[in-house]
Amino acid sequence: MLKPYLCCYSDRFMLHHYTPSLTQYKRLVTREVPIGDLMLGGNHPIRIQTMTTTDTMDTEATVAQTIRCIEAGAELVRITAPSKKEAENLLEIKKRVRAAGFTTPLIADIHFTPNAAEIAARLIEKVRVNPGNYVDKKKFDFINYTDAEYFAEIERIRERFTPLVKICKEHGTAMRIGTNHGSLSDRIMSRYGDSPIGMVESALEFLRIARDENYHQIVLSMKSSNPQVMVQAYRLLVQKMDEEFGECYPLHLGVTEAGDGEDGRIKSAVGIGTLLEDGIGDTIRVSLTEDPEFEVPVCRDIIAKYAAPASEKIIVPSIEKLPYDPFAYQRRKSFAVQNIGGTQVPVVIADLSKEEKITPKTLESIGYHYDEPSDKWNIGDQAADFIFTGNQIPEFALPGTLRVIVYPSAINADTDQQKVLPIFDIAEYAASEHKNHLLNFVMMDCYSDDKTSSHLELVQHLDPTVVLCLSSKNDNAMQSIRRVFIELMQRKIQNPVLIISDSNGHTPDEHLVQLATDTGALLLDGLGDGICLGYAAGATMDDVQTKGRTYLPVKDLNQFSNNTAFSILQATRTRISKTEYISCPSCGRTLFDLQETTAKIREATHHLKGVKIAIMGCIVNGPGEMADADFGYVGSGVGKISLYKNKDVVKKNVPSEIAVDELIQLLKDNGAWVDR
Repeated sequence: MLKPYLCCYSDRFMLHHYTPSLTQYKRLVTREVPIGDLMLGGNHPIRIQTMTTTDTMDTEATVAQTIRCIEAGAELVRITAPSKKEAENLLEIKKRVRAAGFTTPLIADIHFTPNAAEIAARLIEKVRVNPGNYVDKKKFDFINYTDAEYFAEIERIRERFTPLVKICKEHGTAMRIGTNHGSLSDRIMSRYGDSPIGMVESALEFLRIARDENYHQIVLSMKSSNPQVMVQAYRLLVQKMDEEFGECYPLHLGVTEAGDGEDGRIKSAVGIGTLLEDGIGDTIRVSLTEDPEFEVPVCRDIIAKYAAPASEKIIVPSIEKLPYDPFAYQRRKSFAVQNIGGTQVPVVIADLSKEEKITPKTLESIGYHYDEPSDKWNIGDQAADFIFTGNQIPEFALPGTLRVIVYPSAINADTDQQKVLPIFDIAEYAASEHKNHLLNFVMMDCYSDDKTSSHLELVQHLDPTVVLCLSSKNDNAMQSIRRVFIELMQRKIQNPVLIISDSNGHTPDEHLVQLATDTGALLLDGLGDGICLGYAAGATMDDVQTKGRTYLPVKDLNQFSNNTAFSILQATRTRISKTEYISCPSCGRTLFDLQETTAKIREATHHLKGVKIAIMGCIVNGPGEMADADFGYVGSGVGKISLYKNKDVVKKNVPSEIAVDELIQLLKDNGAWVDR
């Protein structure tokens, strides 16, 4: 039998197998690929792209939306071509876009129809094929393939895929081999399971066929709605290409079905940002359930920091080997200090140190609501676990298990040692004689100066009451903190660790992207027992006006930070505190108003903590992505919806007017519903 590639860490694992550096941003140099007049990969800039949501046969609407996307900053625009007629109409769309003065490459999105791909490849600059459904099958059948049967299937794929390769080669057309976690074929699932290595092998089978034809104008992607799976798959793909071919093809990054609003932005930034921090990625697309031109500014925010060289002055020591497996999630081992570390979910610390006076009203923004008539607190699912207040100790009884973190100078002999906890810098803690006997927070800056080595020696002698708080002022803050984590693991120091990140952005989107990248990249690798988010000196919170729409207006900075913290933990699957929506961004295949429907479903179900609901415009990725969802709402025809439990159809062809009510009934029938 063929054996799945074993991706566990070993002493032979070296960093260059998936990234050129883990201590500073250094781009992985990939093969250069021309897409029309645009160059991708190599040392060329990270490119921004999006996808139209109009009906491809509505030429006027598709051209207009394509131009809006280009004017917003898209460097590539993808258009769905589900059948031959849409593929043929791409020529007219291209002519009109070119007549308007735009040379931006156009991409045909192909899934089930090889003949449509072969038409499109003769007409426009690039085609995207999904190896899970281009030739292969997905009927959710498990078949125990013999090696002979497995290779026979690959030969069948070769026979059907090679004509497209030859057409692309003849016409100078680029191709993306785009694996989706939710649409792995039955053959791949039977051999590799629902795994990152299955995603990688699905793409490599097609890539090997293309290379056999001496065709190299290829881009690859490994998309998933789960950022953990996505990141592991891309890293594995880089390693496998390096091992097998001695080179890497350009990589298109994206979290598929990310959703909308803050959640969609955070999930995208966690997945895409983690890989970009590793130097992986040549082009990105943020898949939001919003108009496509609104995706482009988010892309721009994500790649902004990688356009200029880092200005850090301190050299972060290099790493020869990793003490953890970058291809599989496993949380760093730590012992518990009170409710932090061990097997407990990561905690959230709200920074209220800029408040002049902490009152019960102040705590409303972080999940605590005081009811004066009953003299009781109502505590939400996204209530912060601690508050940092600087030198201020609140003058009222705190709710529930909420505790206060203050500077040692604010503490005196009368202070409640159970509720009020000190935070020291590491040198101060080593010299202090006034430590809390239960829990002490100790701050350590990571490689912002030349003291990190000496501070690590102090860490070696910390007692079991200490929770470390790591931060960095470096441009490569995430890598600097990761380097200290690695040092802690190598020295077998198991105190819990909190990640502190201060954004220096100027808009809500910029803050979301920076905070999600800096903390999410660590959490995805199992590093961190909690987070505290804040804002650097000079940071602002300006609303962004785009085509008359305000992006994420922020009325309460504390609430924004607290919600962001919980959303990052949710996106990294490390702490679940709310409903999760796996919502596709819509395209010309979509059979209902996805934005309006998503809003209706969110309004009806947002109180169902921990329930995962998929809202999919069509069946291309719908049933597959529902392998990661509890319930699904999928377009099955014009005005018709199919409802799923996991990946099984429960109700077919439900009229869209009553489908949301039927979804709610499905939740109730399966014990997933609670009244608000």
